[in-house]
Amino acid sequence: MQQIKYIAILGSTGSIGTQALEVIKSHPQLFKVKVLTAQSNVELLIEQALSFQPDEVVIGDETLYQKLKEALHQTPISVKSGMEALCEVVALPEVDLVLTALVGFAGLKPTLAAIKAGKDIALANKETLVVAGELVTELAKQNQVKILPVDSEHSAIFQCLVGEIAPIEKIYLTASGGPFRGKDISFLSEVTHQQALKHPNWIMGAKITIDSATLMNKGLEVIEAKWLFDLSVDQIDVIIHPQSIIHSIVQFQDGSMKAQMGLPDMKLPIQYALSYPDRTQNNFKRFNFLDYPQLTFEQADTKTFRNLALAFEALNKGGNMPCIVNAANEVVVAEFLKERIGFLQMSEVIETCMAKLDFIAQPVLSDYFESDNQTRIFAKELVTSI
Repeated sequence: MQQIKYIAILGSTGSIGTQALEVIKSHPQLFKVKVLTAQSNVELLIEQALSFQPDEVVIGDETLYQKLKEALHQTPISVKSGMEALCEVVALPEVDLVLTALVGFAGLKPTLAAIKAGKDIALANKETLVVAGELVTELAKQNQVKILPVDSEHSAIFQCLVGEIAPIEKIYLTASGGPFRGKDISFLSEVTHQQALKHPNWIMGAKITIDSATLMNKGLEVIEAKWLFDLSVDQIDVIIHPQSIIHSIVQFQDGSMKAQMGLPDMKLPIQYALSYPDRTQNNFKRFNFLDYPQLTFEQADTKTFRNLALAFEALNKGGNMPCIVNAANEVVVAEFLKERIGFLQMSEVIETCMAKLDFIAQPVLSDYFESDNQTRIFAKELVTSI
């Protein structure tokens, strides 16, 4: 009989976090929630805490601490707030696995804290590897920590590599193309954030959905894949696959290819990361080939969707350039959602940040935080000047 795994979920109120809790609820004999955290959705965090009874709950926004504390005062749950508390709870000795589902750069500090504490990581926060991939992967090796990918594409690659010892020749990350696949510049110049939030295949949070519409999500995944699987840039390719059934492909040195397939449902890669190395039975809907008589593929249009090309450029340059791209992108997505910047202007701001901000070839951790801060300030100035 399998031992129960004790899980800390960073970002439990977001799309990944809520689906992870569905998986855990379906398998009480396998998983127990030890830690739940959220940034500001205190109402849902209270509801989750009462339902799952973790040992610790952390709210990132410290102004909401009192509300959370009062709501849980009749329970034995310990209530904390702020980034320092977040970094403390991931290191609790009872925690076996930390699911990092925070959005953006905010995931870096607590992920590093968990790795230093020797905790295996189920990684849904791709920005951690985008910003500081070399530092994070080296620290994971030093602490003998597994980084288990939760993104559907990286989970697919990871699953294809289980049991393989042959070197990878190439990987293909698949992309749906988002809601604007096939559209031209003139169309994109007029699109609204409401249109961009209507993803054809996946139900995700607002930030990642906009990233999917611009293809920046795929660009960030390219950078993440380089560090997860120790690849060179020319070993990574992106291909548009509108049906989102093949989640990614590995090509080996003999030309043979393996693909991981399934319906677009994030609960499957979440469950695989939580239960690895086992595969756990579930009642998820099964794929039927007859429902998808055609699986099609297209080349990614990097001239129209420039963010993907900018991400490749950042990866080629290395240093703190991916950090700059990530920070600029977080700013422009937030501004686009507030209707303060147009769809195409997001790429313009990111490119200007790449050209104007200081490049550091061999950054240390403090450089990443400084680059992130400087980029956010500059990107916001650029947005207000448009």
